[in-house]
Amino acid sequence: MSKVPMTLQGERALREELDRLKRVERPRITQAIAEAREHGDLKENAEYHAAREQQSFNEGRIKDIEGKLSNAQVIDVTTLPHTGKVIFGTTVDLLNLDTDATVTYRIVGDDEADVKNNLISVSSPIARALIGKEEGDIVVVRAPGGEIEYEIDQVRHV
Repeated sequence: MSKVPMTLQGERALREELDRLKRVERPRITQAIAEAREHGDLKENAEYHAAREQQSFNEGRIKDIEGKLSNAQVIDVTTLPHTGKVIFGTTVDLLNLDTDATVTYRIVGDDEADVKNNLISVSSPIARALIGKEEGDIVVVRAPGGEIEYEIDQVRHV
């Protein structure tokens, strides 16, 4: 299977979630199943079925995270030399040439993307248009709402 790029912060967040699921949620769910079993008939025991459903979801999420971490290629952009080029993990300040509005995006892995926090996926239209460009370049982004022209103001390795 091919490696998937991930930032250091993204890997850290997944490891913290994995640790919480294994150390906190798994024992809590096991305890809930044990308590529900004490109530008798399991066929009509809603608490038991709910706890088993939680257990199934929790174990599925643990497998999902372990799979992502095993295929992750962690990239720490702060250790790379600053060249002014947009690469995976960089934070990019863009000037919208139509509205003169400034926006800042950080290019991250698919699982880390969160547009509300200006974290865009490396496979998004904006990131694909930006990768490989340099400070001062004009970039045309073909978005679902039409074409948008940006000027790359600054590329930061943070």
